[in-house]
Amino acid sequence: MKRIVLLFAVFFFAAGWGANAAIINPHAPYHYDILKQDLKTMKKQYRFMKVKKFGKSSFGRNLYAVRLGKGNRNILIVGSHHGREWLTTSLTMKMMEDYAYAYHQKKGIGGYSYRLLDEISIWFIPMLNPDGVVLQQEGIDAFPKGFHGRLLEMNDGRSDFTSWKANGIGIDLNRQYPSGWDELQTGSELPSWQFYKGKHPVEAAEVKALIRFVYKINPELAVAYHSSGQEVFWDYHNGAHSVRDRAIANEVAELTGYPLSEPSAEAVGGGFKDWFISEFRKPAMTIEICRLVEDRAPPTSEFHKEWERNQHVGILLAQEAKKMIEKENR
Repeated sequence: MKRIVLLFAVFFFAAGWGANAAIINPHAPYHYDILKQDLKTMKKQYRFMKVKKFGKSSFGRNLYAVRLGKGNRNILIVGSHHGREWLTTSLTMKMMEDYAYAYHQKKGIGGYSYRLLDEISIWFIPMLNPDGVVLQQEGIDAFPKGFHGRLLEMNDGRSDFTSWKANGIGIDLNRQYPSGWDELQTGSELPSWQFYKGKHPVEAAEVKALIRFVYKINPELAVAYHSSGQEVFWDYHNGAHSVRDRAIANEVAELTGYPLSEPSAEAVGGGFKDWFISEFRKPAMTIEICRLVEDRAPPTSEFHKEWERNQHVGILLAQEAKKMIEKENR
């Protein structure tokens, strides 16, 4: 009888049903409802994680932030500014789970000690634009009928929403930030499925909530994940901090294998990275994952290769933040 019980236990854990069974499935479209359930499951499994609702979308969906670590100083990683870019949510959730497991097991992460998270916490916002993601994945029926006509109009009359990039009311969230907004020319003067920058900066509920949250946590550096193009953007009037910021971005470029975007004199702002650099005088990056695809979500088949490239970005940046703090304190 004991032998039978032992064999069952071995099978149970070998099958991945034990305490360390993977929660996140990045190989299927990652939905908002799955995000909510996975966060509940992860919070139960890893009691040290802090899950916070920091705002609501235009249609009332919750915006979640998750803190991993005990450090008083922190960094920030944001996914899914854009509806069709939900593979960045899969990536940030997988990163969060793997780091939480390593921290729980007291194991290293990509050559870095798990104890780094006792000094530098990582805040994850896995899905800033849940309305856009839901619309891109589930279509018009996931929204109130009274708004269907408006959604179709913003989508150029098309019933296929798989190219949708904006938030639920047709504002491009990564063209909503104050730095350089006035100079930003998007070619879209009305709410649309992509590129509309809004009537004024910080108009969208999601951007308002994120800006409030960033002021509250005051990160040492910030990253916004996007798709697609496999490139690292880091420059926006960095001034005296250009050498520092480029060096950190170069570390990310070397780790991921993505080329480092060269600064352009004609570059205009409006994006999260641009605002963070301007407002805090600290490093920020836009990291574009996946091979370039036009006006659609990258296929989930891309995830494995992109995960291999990006899995240690978060812990690398925590280490870079620690170095910055140590240099300040000398």
